Amino acid sequence: MTALISDPTLYVPADGTDAPTVTFADLGLPAPLVAALVRSGISTPFPIQVETIPDALAGHDLLGRGSTGSGKTLAFGLPMLARIAHFPAQPKHPRGLILVPTRELAMQVNDAIEPLGRSLGLHFKTVVGGTSMDKQKYALQRGVDVLVATPGRLADLIRQGVCFLDDVEVVVLDEADQMCDMGFLPEVTALLELVSPAAQTLLFSATLDGDVDKIVREHMHQPIRHELDSETSPVDTMEHHVLVVNREDKAVVATEIARRQGRTIMFVRSQLGAERVAGNIADRGVNCKALHGGMSQFARTKTMAEFKQGRIDVLVATDVAARGIHVDDISLVVHVDPPEDPKAYLHRAGRTARAGATGRVVTIVLRNQRKSLQRLHEKAGVTATEHTVEPGSDVLADITGSKTAREARDNA
Repeated sequence: MTALISDPTLYVPADGTDAPTVTFADLGLPAPLVAALVRSGISTPFPIQVETIPDALAGHDLLGRGSTGSGKTLAFGLPMLARIAHFPAQPKHPRGLILVPTRELAMQVNDAIEPLGRSLGLHFKTVVGGTSMDKQKYALQRGVDVLVATPGRLADLIRQGVCFLDDVEVVVLDEADQMCDMGFLPEVTALLELVSPAAQTLLFSATLDGDVDKIVREHMHQPIRHELDSETSPVDTMEHHVLVVNREDKAVVATEIARRQGRTIMFVRSQLGAERVAGNIADRGVNCKALHGGMSQFARTKTMAEFKQGRIDVLVATDVAARGIHVDDISLVVHVDPPEDPKAYLHRAGRTARAGATGRVVTIVLRNQRKSLQRLHEKAGVTATEHTVEPGSDVLADITGSKTAREARDNA
C-alpha cells in the first residue's frame, strides 16, 4: 500500500495558543474513558490530541512527526483504547499493538495508558527483553488486549507460537526513526506483514525520511499527516555551548557541572564510562546514578523513577539506554563524550524539549576534538558558542550554574 506523503499537513502550534477550547468528550471518546482521564487529573487535551483523536477514532491511518513530550502517547493511546474496547481479546491474539524501540519507552507508554484502559476493562502486557518471558507467555495465553512491545522480544514470542497478530485492529509505531536507527527495520517490517491489511496504523516519528518512509509507503494506506512540533524545533531554540578543556581537566569540569542547581542529564558513549562518571560525581556528594544497557530491567526502571521524582539530580546515560526517555524540567544536557553523528546529537539535545528556550546543551571536548565537533554541528544545523574553560572559571559558572565554579569565582 502506498502513502500519500504529499497530503496537506495539519500544523499544530507548539504553544497551543490557537488550539480550540474543547474537552476529551467533545473529541468523541467514550464516557468511561473521559471519566478515567478526569480521575487522573487530565481534563484538557493537548493541541495535537485535538487534531488527531477524531481522525484516529474514524479509522484513518495517521502519520505524525514529533518529539517526545508533545502529548503523542495519549494522541494514539486514547483512540486505540476506544476502538478495541468492544470485544475482549482471545488467548494469544492481542487486538492493539504498540511497537517502541526500547524497554524504557515501553514502560513509560504502558504506565501512561494502562490505568485509563482499565476503565474499559482492557488488559495490558509489556513485552520487552530483560524481563521474564514466562510471565509474558502466561499473560498472552490468558488474553491481552493491548501489547506494548519491543520488536525483538515480540518476534521471539511469535516464533514460539504464543502470540499471533492477525486479530490486531490498531498498530502503533512510536519513535519509528529510532527503531530504524537501532537496526529494527527488518523485524518491524516482518511484524507488520503479520498484521491484517485492514488494521489501522498510526506512525509517529521525529523524521519521516529514509527507512521510515519505506515503512509508510509499504504498510500504510493514505495516512492523514499531522505535525506535532512547530517549524522551529525546541533543539533550535536552546542555547548550545562547547567547553574546550585540557584532558586532565575534563573529569573535574564534568563533576563541577553536576553540582549545579536543576536537573541534569549527561551522556557518555559506553557502559563503563557511565559508571565511571556517575561514580566520580556521586563521590563528591551529588545525587547521581548511571543508566545503561548492562543494568537489569529492575535497576533501570528504579533509576528512571528516581530521576523523574527528583530523588536523583544527575543522570549519566548511554545513548541506547536513554532513547525515548521523557522527563520534564531537564534544564541542562551535557555531552561528556561528544556524540558520533547528528541524529545522536539532536536526540540527546531533545531531552530538554519540555524546558523550551530555557534549556541549554553543553558539549565538553578536548582541543583535538574541536574540528570534528564543528562538522557535526554543521550537519545537525546547530550553532554553538565555543569557550575555553578551566575548573572554577567564570564562564563555566555562568553557562552551567555550577555551584563549585560559582563559589570559586565569588570567593576569589
